[in-house]
Amino acid sequence: MIVDELLERMAPKAEGRTVSTVCVGLAYTAVCLEEGGCGLAYTFHEDAGEGCSVVKEAGTLAGRSAGELARWVKTLDATSMALGVATLNALVEPPAEAREADVTELIRVSPTDVVGMVGYFAPLVGVLRERAARLHIFERRPRDLAGEHPDWTAPVLLPECDVVIISGATVINRTIDALLAHATEAREIVILGASTPLVPEVFAARGVTLLSGVQVRDVDRVLRVVSEGGGMRRFSDAVRKLSVRLR
Repeated sequence: MIVDELLERMAPKAEGRTVSTVCVGLAYTAVCLEEGGCGLAYTFHEDAGEGCSVVKEAGTLAGRSAGELARWVKTLDATSMALGVATLNALVEPPAEAREADVTELIRVSPTDVVGMVGYFAPLVGVLRERAARLHIFERRPRDLAGEHPDWTAPVLLPECDVVIISGATVINRTIDALLAHATEAREIVILGASTPLVPEVFAARGVTLLSGVQVRDVDRVLRVVSEGGGMRRFSDAVRKLSVRLR
């Protein structure tokens, strides 16, 4: 699986590195390292455990090794998986070819294309509806919007899509492998969002053509927004939005 390969590739970078700060917010989770580096991952708060302690080992995470926390991506707990991916993203060094650009300018869409979007990316919806013949949006909890479908329909509709845009949050809940398996006919496959690990070697072999994620540049600002329940719209000024064209 993709998380297995990410763990394997990041293992050398995790050696000797220590977690300095952990922040589990309602929208995002952030993990920062003492030696530098801060990573983000979507918080599946709706799937978090109930009770007065969502993270059972809370209060003991700072000071642990980055490798240990990264391996939490292999657990079956939603919050722990987010902590694992955020740690992996803290370890990632964006490739030299990554560049700052508006992702709408990078996604290749033609007027005859059918586009599938896994996860609702509001800024892209209007643009894609103008450019493409049809847009399918897959969400776990559809809001009765035009073209929106429950996520279980993705295996049925993705094979007919020419362009597929998948939320990086699917790395966290490990649905990304199955989604990519249903998108083999797509000409363009984009992994998008702050949770996206910018590791081209892992995704290129699986047909992905574009990675679009973030690099934290203002750690204090990101931690404050995350701790106060904010997301990308609130910390966009504290990150660099980076994209890497794989093919």
